[in-house]
Amino acid sequence: MTIDTIISRLKEIYPPGKFTSSDPFRCLISTVLSQRTRDRVTYSATDKLFSIYGTPSELARAETGDIEELIRETGFYHMKAPRIKDIARIIQDEYKGKVPDDMDTLLTLPGVGRKTANCVLAYGFGQDAIAVDTHVHRISNRLGLTSTKTPEDTEKQLYLTIPKKHWKYINEFLVRFGQDICRPVGPKCHACPLVDLCPPGAARTENSK
Repeated sequence: MTIDTIISRLKEIYPPGKFTSSDPFRCLISTVLSQRTRDRVTYSATDKLFSIYGTPSELARAETGDIEELIRETGFYHMKAPRIKDIARIIQDEYKGKVPDDMDTLLTLPGVGRKTANCVLAYGFGQDAIAVDTHVHRISNRLGLTSTKTPEDTEKQLYLTIPKKHWKYINEFLVRFGQDICRPVGPKCHACPLVDLCPPGAARTENSK
């Protein structure tokens, strides 16, 4: 099956690494910080933030300006700082310091959409969930896994067509693959391990000969 081949090949170049978190709160805040930010910057800012504010109660009590300084490198920090402070306050006050482990409740938190919620479910709680961002949406359509116009529709279609055992790996592998090789503009089809499975990529490499 094509998806089995895709996952197998990507595992060879991207050993799974995100499914080690035992702290759903850290996963949640890190995912919010990751919006419009590269992974290495997100990891750095998350480490700085959690070295000082490691729990919902601590982050909820923090000064917004202090949070901004710690996450400045992620960009949009004036927006992200009050947002993650509000998330921390809600989790502390309404959920006794525990991050909710269901989609509907996660979606009520400020700035949390389906992609972020699914990341928390998959990476924070180890649940089988598909987090679809722009990389997953783009590459799923390029590879013919989906034929959709929006990330929301891609998520729905992937749930219907991909075996459950692969769900939580889709985001991790395709995001890294999309950043390194299958870029929005100028994809590196000549170096792609999936080019034989990708009609647009195969056409590009053939035309370049």
